Order: sequence, then structure tokens, then C-alpha cells
Amino acid sequence: MNASLRLAAAVSAICAIAPLCAEEQPKFEVASVKRTGQGMIKNVLGPGTVTLKGDPLQIVLMEAFQVKAYQIVGPAWLEEECFDIIAKMPEGSSNEQIPAMLRALLAERFQLATHREERPRPVYALVVEKNGPKFKEASLNFRRMGPRSGVVAFRAAADTRGFKGDMTMASLARFLANHLDRPVQDLTGLSGTYTIDLSWAPDPTIDRPSRFAEATRAAMGDAGVDLPAAPTSTLFTAIRDALGLKLEPHNGKVEMLVIDHVERVPVGN
Repeated sequence: MNASLRLAAAVSAICAIAPLCAEEQPKFEVASVKRTGQGMIKNVLGPGTVTLKGDPLQIVLMEAFQVKAYQIVGPAWLEEECFDIIAKMPEGSSNEQIPAMLRALLAERFQLATHREERPRPVYALVVEKNGPKFKEASLNFRRMGPRSGVVAFRAAADTRGFKGDMTMASLARFLANHLDRPVQDLTGLSGTYTIDLSWAPDPTIDRPSRFAEATRAAMGDAGVDLPAAPTSTLFTAIRDALGLKLEPHNGKVEMLVIDHVERVPVGN
């Protein structure tokens, strides 16, 4: 077969596959997308329906691409323009398909185009303090069942942040990054699964106040529930004092989601 025939055959194969790929990509059955003013965010992800109310488009992108805010490179208005998105999932679809459905919705309604690339960025390195760690390995029964069977309880109140449970250092680094403005890389050299109990006082420059958390703690107090004393140490101090670890500033490469094109006003429903 000569070169021109081989090229024609390849193009025919691509044309035959393209419609199939488009059909297999999970999409919402129907979706409403409307601009709204800034206010309280209220989200419900499945089953059956996805409701994102009052979300800046940045948060929708974070859910769709499973990235943190610091990984998104795009126009400043992504943090300002808010939307109400109500979408119906196809029958039999799972919550694991929601990010792909959101990506399809963003491409259709906002003409979104993106690519990923690694860029130099500041990071934190999670390392062991000179006196060693202050936590223990998880119980034998937990290690037999594996990390997936561990349950981690998260704390979020007006005066408290934290989490408690059995986890690896990689998981700890990931949880810590959720409260910081940059990724956390595990450089502890600890390969086991450990019981971690960490609480800290929110730092207003890092932790955004949660209206829900404040209201919940107030309601518990009004109901006579004996609330634990709020911690006084901020995150960096609590990591050192409670866990014998520390966060050190480093330079590293971070995978970024780069917005090549996005429309500020979505197309009609």
C-alpha cells in the first residue's frame, strides 16, 4: 500500500472512531446554567442530579478537573463570576462520572479549551523534625485491611480545623495541601500507615471562614452540647508540636491546568 492510500485509510479509521468516542463520553441528559450574584454556595453532587448553586466558575473547574485553585491558570474573573448549575445525570450513571460530565458541560456551554503543563512553583516539603515523629503506626488489624478501610474524620468549625484517622504520609500531605496555597510533597521517608490526630486554629490568611461550620457550632452550643476547647496553635505550629513534623518551603514543578479559551457568558439553555 502506497503512502497516500495508507493516509486515506488512517483518516477513514479516525472518522469511524470519532463518533463512537463522542457517544461514549459521559454527559448530562439536560442542564441549566445561569449566571448569579455572589452569595452562599450550596452544592449537591448526585445521585441523579448535580446542583451547584452560587459557585464561582473556578470552583466548577476544580471539581471538573480534580485540581486545586492554585493549579488553575486563567482570567481573574474565574473567581468572581458565579453560576447556578442544575443538571440531570443519565440513568445508571455513577458519581465517579460527574467530573467528566462537568468537563463536557463546560466545553459546550463555555467553549472551554484547556491543556495541562508542568510549571515551576513554590511547594512545601513535609519532613520529620530532628527529634523524630510523635505518632504511632496504625494497628495490625488496620494494616491487614489496607489504607482504603481507614476512616478519617475531618473537623471544620469557626475556631477549629483538623482531621483524625489512620493514613499514610502521602495522604497526610494531600490533606494538608487542602488548607494551604501550594502543594505539599511528602519527604518524610516514612512508608507505613500511621494514626494521626491534628487540630489547629484557623489562620485567616489561609483558612476561609465557613458559614456552615460557624452556624453548626453555635447551634451545638445553644443545645447545651459540651464542645471541646478550641486549639490555639496555627497549622505550622500544630504540625511540629503534635506530630513532630514540619513544612519547609521548597521549589518544585506543579502540574497546572491552563485555560486556553473560556467564554464569560455561557450559551443558552
